[in-house]
Amino acid sequence: MSDKEFIPVRIAVLTVSDTRSLAEDRSGDTLVARIEGAGHVLADRKILPDERDQIAAQLREWCADPAIDVVISTGGTGLTGRDVTVEAHRDVYEKEIDAFGTVFTIVSMQKIGTSAVQSRATGGVANGTYLFALPGSPGACKDAWDEILVKQLDYRHRPCNFVEIFPRLDEHKRRK
Repeated sequence: MSDKEFIPVRIAVLTVSDTRSLAEDRSGDTLVARIEGAGHVLADRKILPDERDQIAAQLREWCADPAIDVVISTGGTGLTGRDVTVEAHRDVYEKEIDAFGTVFTIVSMQKIGTSAVQSRATGGVANGTYLFALPGSPGACKDAWDEILVKQLDYRHRPCNFVEIFPRLDEHKRRK
């Protein structure tokens, strides 16, 4: 950490599930508790079915909203036919954060061994907004937040973090 002041980040949470409601959304609840516990702001929260077009449309809507800095989705990152969250995220990304999936796999390996190979967690950037797709289990959400996101979304984290480059994420769109 450094002597810099904490900067709260505005985060939207999307649960992707054909069967869950808000009352049963343990993964979304896990993320919300950690987001708020870290001092960040829950900007929005929704549940959508495993439908690629609907997921991508919601991601685009949140990326266009200047009151949302980060979107974290949970669910739909597996290998089955209905798991389309990763594809929806990639439909929206301008840039993929390749190492996010790699680091998540390393973290997961420590918890669930080689079963980590079945996760397709991903991260990217679109319209100046960070997007992260996490597996649908509360444990995976806990691991991704506690081991990666809580640090990278903290402006005080050294040697670098996602927050400090917010102003430059969309610099390519500005007039020269």
